[in-house]
Amino acid sequence: MTQYTFDENIVSDLHKDARGFRPAPHFWEQWVLSTDQRKQRIWDDLINEMKESMDRERRMEREAIKDFESDINLNIALGAGDRETALRWMTQDEEFFNNQCIEHWVWHRGILFTDYGRELIEDLKTIVTFKEYE
Repeated sequence: MTQYTFDENIVSDLHKDARGFRPAPHFWEQWVLSTDQRKQRIWDDLINEMKESMDRERRMEREAIKDFESDINLNIALGAGDRETALRWMTQDEEFFNNQCIEHWVWHRGILFTDYGRELIEDLKTIVTFKEYE
């Protein structure tokens, strides 16, 4: 007896994780008409796509961190002297009203959902000057 690992209840979630969007109607037409063996092949293909997507995302995050660190080091070389001052220089033209603004600034650099990004947010909370809403 063949053991199937696909799950009818979460195939939509897997599709979104693999491809970045929910399945279109033609996917569901194919899915409903498929045998269990074919559903397992579709499932396995989506698992592989999701793994590739996650690997690609991790590579992009590592590159974004590397680029950000290069920006910090450039500012230090230009006279900032240390990381804190470099971050102050890098954020001085921005308007921050709350922590969400800091998160957006970090997100824009592609590092928000990394450990590095979370630590950076905490550092920036003590560096940036929050403006009052007018």
